[in-house]
Amino acid sequence: MTFIQSEFLWLFAGVLALYWGPLRSSRRLQNLMLLIVSLVFYGWVHPWFCLLLGGSAVLDYSVGRAMGAPGARPPGQRKALLALSMAGNLGMLGWFKYAGFFVANVAAALEALGVQAHLPTLQIMLPVGISFYTFQTMSYTIDVYRGDLQPRRDFLDYGLFVTIFPQLVAGPVERASRLLPQVEVERRWSTRAFTSGVGLALWGGFKKIVIADTIAPYVDSVFMHTSPSAAMVAAATVGFAIQILADFSGYTDIARGTARMLGFELMLNFDHPYLAANPSEFWRRWHISFSSWIRDYVYIPLGGSRGGAWSRHKATFGAMLISGLWHGASWTFVLWGAWHALLLTAYRAVTPRIPKAWRDSGPGHAAAVALMFGFTCVGWLIFRETHLDRLLGYLRLPPLDGSPDQWMAAAVLTALCAAAAVPLVGALLVETYVLPRIRRTSWELPFRAAAWTTLVLAMFTFTRVTTNDFIYFAF
Repeated sequence: MTFIQSEFLWLFAGVLALYWGPLRSSRRLQNLMLLIVSLVFYGWVHPWFCLLLGGSAVLDYSVGRAMGAPGARPPGQRKALLALSMAGNLGMLGWFKYAGFFVANVAAALEALGVQAHLPTLQIMLPVGISFYTFQTMSYTIDVYRGDLQPRRDFLDYGLFVTIFPQLVAGPVERASRLLPQVEVERRWSTRAFTSGVGLALWGGFKKIVIADTIAPYVDSVFMHTSPSAAMVAAATVGFAIQILADFSGYTDIARGTARMLGFELMLNFDHPYLAANPSEFWRRWHISFSSWIRDYVYIPLGGSRGGAWSRHKATFGAMLISGLWHGASWTFVLWGAWHALLLTAYRAVTPRIPKAWRDSGPGHAAAVALMFGFTCVGWLIFRETHLDRLLGYLRLPPLDGSPDQWMAAAVLTALCAAAAVPLVGALLVETYVLPRIRRTSWELPFRAAAWTTLVLAMFTFTRVTTNDFIYFAF
């Protein structure tokens, strides 16, 4: 089930009615209902997905209980229990996500050596959201191992932390230290929080249906074209940059909005990433829950910034390559991670050579933002094209070649990109300059009503019989 299905709207309406009605006075009954609804939500199409989700939850709950508090067991036993958790989660993730990729690459390597390999082709269905919830449950056991979190005894509360449906399929990747305390306390009704959640969810739906799903077919047509021009590829890449931002941040906004309506506050996952002036800032703004997870559980353990330049470079490339591979079983995802690692490394080397006065000036900052957006789009081209040979072909295209029809197609797609960017820029201006001035004034209610009506009408106007899944459902 997805957020943009009519079935979800009916399900969520029933949940709200029970949650803030008959179950309002019982946190445990609220949690039990949310746990059941989350399993229904996740297993709507493929109920067996719930077995994997439950297996991951039971494994890490049991490991956390077995570890106990620091000092309860010898360090060697605690380390062995942590290894069990890592092996179970990464083993499950590796089988469902990477087994086919591994077999295909082994066969290709053997054939390159002249060995005719007849390895079976594995067609394994990837369970939706497996990359998200395995990382979330692993962070629980790692934090218990480090002594940063006390192991939980109540499986109902822990199970809801793992499965809570707003963020189950595509994040944010919540930490137990942040979400579990919200699960374990009574939730109080707040009209302001509820209305804020409604507005956030509507804005997320608008971004998905009106922006992302509208531009997607045009972007797809270029990447399916047998011989696009460089201008067409460039326009489609910018279009994909807008599409993936609207699609993924749209999902996050719906997730945060629905959770807020239930009394939970999920972490901010996007903070206007295309306004970043450098690679480091981009990763502090894009998919924040995941990038901070990679920083805390991969980059820092690999050495981080504690050692010299070599240690920092090694940790950067290690973290970003893992980040790329997390996104999918394709060498282009690994290349995408390497590209961002190269950007981060080059930024550290080049920045000290740029005069601080220029970096801090308005024109200098604007130039840095534009340059970083260009580098990000190169990354999105690598990310979007999963066939390495086609990607290399795009990069070798003469920039000024193309028939009149190809130039016209590129111009139309560029205009569509500009149109798609208008509501995103407008929302930024409203968020920055309008909302702070009208909040808690007589203008707030009519402005909210007009905004909600506009968003709903736009979604009804642009909705399709067949809609695209959220992009990050594939990861």
